[in-house]
Amino acid sequence: MSVLSMLAAQGVSPVCTSAAECAGQGVDTFLGTPRRVWASVAALVAMGGVAVGWPALRSARRAGGGRRGAVVALVMGLAGGLNGAVNLAVADGGLGTGNGVFGGSVALVLGLAGAVLGGLALARPRRAEPNG
Repeated sequence: MSVLSMLAAQGVSPVCTSAAECAGQGVDTFLGTPRRVWASVAALVAMGGVAVGWPALRSARRAGGGRRGAVVALVMGLAGGLNGAVNLAVADGGLGTGNGVFGGSVALVLGLAGAVLGGLALARPRRAEPNG
């Protein structure tokens, strides 16, 4: 069996809520609870907003540069941050309970950072192109 087939099989396998449940289902890896996965995906989306927003902010001073990246950073930051905030709002426990509290807080912070970077890149005035 190739590595790609094994990864695809693990990706299709159900997400277990505990390591004991995974052992009962015959799944050899514990991916985490659904809320932890949700928080992790939200954190990755928010981190993508920061990763896109920083270069967009740097290139916003050039004529025509950075606008698309700024919009992408703003949208990704807002989506990741809002998902992190919702995850924190519905969490009924603290750290280590499987509710994705840490991932949700990371997503909230990174989402705010990505949205701010995208907003700053959109608001930054552009230089006028030289006529000549």
